[in-house]
Amino acid sequence: MALIHIQAEHDAHREEFTSLNEWIEGAIRGEPEAYEQLMKQFRGMALAVAYNKLEDAFWAEDMVQEAFTEAFANLSKLETAEAFPGWFKVIVERQCYRWLRRKQHITSPEQELQYNIDSSEEGDNPEQLVLQKERYRILRDSISSLPLSMQHVVDMFYFQGYSLKEISDFLSVSVPALKKRLFDARAKLRRTLPVADVITVFNELYEGGKGMLHITNGDHAADRLRHSGIEGEVMVWRELYTFGPVVQDMGNEVERSKRAAYLEQQLGIPQKEYLQIAELERKLHAFHQYKEIVLWFEYDLYDQVMLSYLLHYFNGQSLGETKLNLLCIDAYPEIENFRGLGQLTPGQIGRLSGTWHVMGTEELQAGSQFWQAYTSSDIQDHMDYLRQNSTVLPFAHAAFEAHLTRLPSQSNGLGAIEQATLKAVSQGVDHPYPLFEHVSERLHVLGMGDLEYWAHLRSMTKEPHALLHISGADTFPDFKQHNEHFRNAVLSLTEFGIQVLAKEADYAELRKDEMWIGGLWNVQGEEPQWRWDTASRFPVKISR
Repeated sequence: MALIHIQAEHDAHREEFTSLNEWIEGAIRGEPEAYEQLMKQFRGMALAVAYNKLEDAFWAEDMVQEAFTEAFANLSKLETAEAFPGWFKVIVERQCYRWLRRKQHITSPEQELQYNIDSSEEGDNPEQLVLQKERYRILRDSISSLPLSMQHVVDMFYFQGYSLKEISDFLSVSVPALKKRLFDARAKLRRTLPVADVITVFNELYEGGKGMLHITNGDHAADRLRHSGIEGEVMVWRELYTFGPVVQDMGNEVERSKRAAYLEQQLGIPQKEYLQIAELERKLHAFHQYKEIVLWFEYDLYDQVMLSYLLHYFNGQSLGETKLNLLCIDAYPEIENFRGLGQLTPGQIGRLSGTWHVMGTEELQAGSQFWQAYTSSDIQDHMDYLRQNSTVLPFAHAAFEAHLTRLPSQSNGLGAIEQATLKAVSQGVDHPYPLFEHVSERLHVLGMGDLEYWAHLRSMTKEPHALLHISGADTFPDFKQHNEHFRNAVLSLTEFGIQVLAKEADYAELRKDEMWIGGLWNVQGEEPQWRWDTASRFPVKISR
């Protein structure tokens, strides 16, 4: 939508706005009535969001006003009118996080210094604080001597705490051009400032992304993050804690070697490739070199286990000056069926900049508790975790419950993945790729990838107690997913599979292959004591 401001059209649109689309279009044309309608419609929602973040009514009002100003200035960038509510909510949250960030970083130097002076205890040097405050004042005054284009960038970046990407979007100036303006501004100030060392003040202000490390769950999300304009280094955490043997100490070399061999055998991941996780661990252990770390994760089991592992690690460390942030979501306004960050465009990822929050001790401890329970070989630890209040991490309980649905069911010995697969095949979904899409969509809370699913599918075709028959299975026993024979293969229920699906036979009593569910091993076989009860949503012990 282009920006149009023609007096004749302005007069013609003075009638009552009756739809969000008309309000958006009217606001783009600069019509006051449209602004009023949008503010009337969304102000209450925005205040609720802001107050929830800030717990201060005065500042909530202020941040909502700032959010409307930012939104109205950028309406022409909105792809569809329907996306406005979610898009505006992100802006409100971002304004709140900026305010919180300014409180923690000295992005309003005069206010912070005044606070330090007012609250200085005996033994502090108030004269030194006053001198530092004066230096900030001089810096502020000196900025007025810069060209207007430089003034805006210096003020927004150093004093207001905006990232370069945010300034780029706001001013429609490329990030490289902004960097050049900041460099030139610092050079000019060095020549003109009356206090020789006042330029060191820059180092004490918010650096807008400098010294940041972003840790995320996969290559798709990482690529979009790198192209989003958000500053900082990006690291992909390459692990699959939802499959195979896991223990609390994943750094144990003996256990790591066992896991590498298992993943190679079951998923075809070369041991050498998997063992590169040791290099990621070394980088993680050097986290103190970063000022801030942002963890980018999603709601599903795959991500929640990975997140819990990282939180377990950080919970045992002294963070020092490093600030740990979390962005964990289960929805995005413009995505109807949100399943992961990899679905988002770089622009959509960029809009999430600054919406992460600083993690506290309680969240770190909650993540550690998740990990310790998940990797335990004692079913009682898993059940104890499921009973406890885990709302500190909002997606943890649902993910942990999904983890336990993989236990053999009380009714027929099938875990959730096997049950969904047999049901889908019985309904005519009989080719590997459509079957994977069908099952992964219905069990999206697992966050299951294709390699993991092929391993489950292969297990279900194993004799002597196969649940499924796959045409031409002898031609491609390794389930190579890019093999055309496998892509075009047809799956069907065996007689035993039909009996199990009808609850006339028990799969877990006959199944003999090695099986891991978190830290639980061989939860099937001759004595399947623990089962998942779909009615109570809880494990139950059965007697044979």
